[in-house]
Amino acid sequence: MASAPGIPTALERPHFIGIGGAGMSGIAKILAARGAKVAGSDAKESETAQALRALGATVHIGHAAAHLADDASCVVVSSAIRADNPELVRAGELGVPVMHRSDALASLMGGLRPIAVAGTHGKTTTTSMLAVALTELGLDPSYAIGGDLEGPGTNARHGEGEIFVAEADESDRSFQKYDPEVAIVLNVELDHHANYASMDEIYESFETFAGKIVPGGTLVISADQAGAVELASRVRDLSAGDLPALKVVTYGEAATADVRVHKITARGLTSEVTVVLDGRFLTFAVSVPGRHYALNAVAALAAGVALGIPAHNLASAIGTYTGVKRRLQLKGEAAGVQVVDSYAHHPTEMTADLEAMRDAAPTGSRLLVVFQPHLFSRTQELGTEMGQALALADASIVLDIYPAREDPVPGITSALVIDAATAAGAQVTAVHDKDAVPGLVAGMAGPGDLVLTMGAGDVTDLGPLILARLSA
Repeated sequence: MASAPGIPTALERPHFIGIGGAGMSGIAKILAARGAKVAGSDAKESETAQALRALGATVHIGHAAAHLADDASCVVVSSAIRADNPELVRAGELGVPVMHRSDALASLMGGLRPIAVAGTHGKTTTTSMLAVALTELGLDPSYAIGGDLEGPGTNARHGEGEIFVAEADESDRSFQKYDPEVAIVLNVELDHHANYASMDEIYESFETFAGKIVPGGTLVISADQAGAVELASRVRDLSAGDLPALKVVTYGEAATADVRVHKITARGLTSEVTVVLDGRFLTFAVSVPGRHYALNAVAALAAGVALGIPAHNLASAIGTYTGVKRRLQLKGEAAGVQVVDSYAHHPTEMTADLEAMRDAAPTGSRLLVVFQPHLFSRTQELGTEMGQALALADASIVLDIYPAREDPVPGITSALVIDAATAAGAQVTAVHDKDAVPGLVAGMAGPGDLVLTMGAGDVTDLGPLILARLSA
């Protein structure tokens, strides 16, 4: 068994710019648990900042050159950090090495058995399912996830076991830094338009990722999604020459899948899935609704089996997973109305979550959506498809675009989404003042209805406010 490694020299006294971010905070937590002297800064105070301080980290609020200690061993950045950040500028003046988040994460996996979970969507859920299941089985994994688990309430953990489960981000090609024993590819679609100009560029990027799997390792890949099927074909062609030791395991509903989904049964806000694996039927529970999440669970199962974990043990352990914050997370119920929060921001994710909620909704109830488009670039490229997805709801409220790291693009507004939704027959209301939403939703929703707040921005803050208005 591999022993849990220590701290890479460069990361003994790291300074994280944007330490509160989902990916950054996870790496910082693992380093703090291993004994590193962790420091960093973030734009605003948060529960994450408090959690890091509880682990012994120094967290400054706001960005200033003085926050960077003279003895920092390196500065860790994500792709979101701009070149004029005062702490990054100060690092240059002091000659402190700058390391990308993905390089820091890759160095933490050294000497362990990594599982890297990639795909345009579903990564956080699948990584979380594996983390929870492996922990339940007593394997004490380390993990780094792009969201907070409902159970352990954290996005990362340093474990004493030999397995490290990591969400592998394709958005900036940083997933090409890892050398996994098992890699999962859930789907391959065009997204991240600031970094990829075409599907060919996306395929090349995923091929490079697959090429980093260690000799004798396994690629677990969807047999259903067109982009994944194409990637599997390309990887097999490569395997014939350059990668003779790579195993490819497919999963899904396709008749040709190595781990074949026989049946998915909806049970309210949960589901049950039956798979055929090595000629045997195996049935287990999944605590989140919808086909999309059931398939994520099957991908997690296939990856664990590739590491040598007995399938029946793994299947029952996956059943103990209770969800991730923002991935169809039930925020509460008031006046007979359930309010659920979804991180979905790509049209495929939106469609999957809306279909899952449709399956979960009682007969005769309505599905009401509050949607906030995320990023000007994504809305410019996919706004029409976002609007078409909203036609699955009975009524929608669409907010202004959440810019995140981007500057506005002239002429690109949420009207793109609203016009497409209206053309697809959806009932849509444009709302520019977020504060008006709770009252509006409370006036629309009746007993038995489901309300879904949807998007990757601060639309998530509206759930508790909607519940408060419904209660009143």
